[in-house]
Amino acid sequence: MNKKLKIGVVCYPTYGGSGVVATELGIALAKKGHSIHFISYKRPARLSIFSENIYLHEVTTINYPLFEYLPYETSLASKMVEVVKNENLDILHVHYAIPHAAVAFMAKSILASHGKNIPVITTLHGTDITLVGKHANFSPVVEFSINSSDGVTAVSNHLKNETLEKFGINRDIKVIYNFIDFDRFRKINKDHFKQAIAPEGEKIIVHTSNFRKVKRVDDVIRIFHKVNQHIPSKLLLIGDGPERTTLEALCKELQVCQSVRFLGKQDAVEELLALADLFLIPSQNESFGLAALEAMACEVPVISSNIGGLPEVIVHGENGFLEDVGDVESMANHAIKLLSDDAMLQSFRKSALARAKDFHIDKILPQYEDYYCELVECSKAVVA
Repeated sequence: MNKKLKIGVVCYPTYGGSGVVATELGIALAKKGHSIHFISYKRPARLSIFSENIYLHEVTTINYPLFEYLPYETSLASKMVEVVKNENLDILHVHYAIPHAAVAFMAKSILASHGKNIPVITTLHGTDITLVGKHANFSPVVEFSINSSDGVTAVSNHLKNETLEKFGINRDIKVIYNFIDFDRFRKINKDHFKQAIAPEGEKIIVHTSNFRKVKRVDDVIRIFHKVNQHIPSKLLLIGDGPERTTLEALCKELQVCQSVRFLGKQDAVEELLALADLFLIPSQNESFGLAALEAMACEVPVISSNIGGLPEVIVHGENGFLEDVGDVESMANHAIKLLSDDAMLQSFRKSALARAKDFHIDKILPQYEDYYCELVECSKAVVA
């Protein structure tokens, strides 16, 4: 693709999957010469580099006695209109349907009244459809926003199908998988770190998430408890969230505190994955499983629940194991078997990396670029 675009990226700035994907995609597009304009209420967590092609436009709200809740959506729409007009953007790409897709429709309508037509692409990431989006308070707006977008993508076939089942969608949804940047996520030598964490050569098990109930981090700890009874191990819990206090109490109850480290939120998660022998993701719902893919890129096999988009990433018995949600016993048994057999572990490591390469950013990025160009050209044709 030779045409360089000016792209507005609207996303949450947090450590959640949608914000991570949006930021990494924007960075990759900027490296290819596109101008990327992030629009969010603060700097995205993964936006830690400087690039001449990356711009950040922060949304600010005002305090006024009339408002019990700050009208963020109105401020966001105004900022989107401002950036599109001032920077002459070619396309708006909004990540996570709530509220970004609806706000984008508002911004597009305002711009149209000023003679500016801009295509909007909405990327669905998961809980905006499967959890929050289907709530009666949001469902009509989510459905309308999806149908009103110029283009819609989903990060897995599972999410696409679930969207079509739950909502009255009268348009096509394009599946573009999440991706991995192998310049960042790769196996690197961190033996000095590993020695500090596992001085007796213990196996290192890792989990990363936002510690919500849906992630079932308590299952991670219960699996680890069973594994540690057979194989000396350490558990690294990366992230933070509402369940942390409960999880810390569970560690005390199971008497595994000395072997579990709560590391909090980490920017350089790839350096911790480089230490791991196994990654656990027993979630109740995962529309794709980006955390699992990041681990696989670092040559770490994965044990997960067999829900959502995870079976589209993990091949059971080759680069990991898939079991029913809540089946702690089976997941623990797989972990014990894998960590007890070095030859099997090495084979799974190689298979994990090979599978991760199917999601290399160099394979996924052109799919977005082609879709952008298609929508921009269609928009020009409508104007003409």
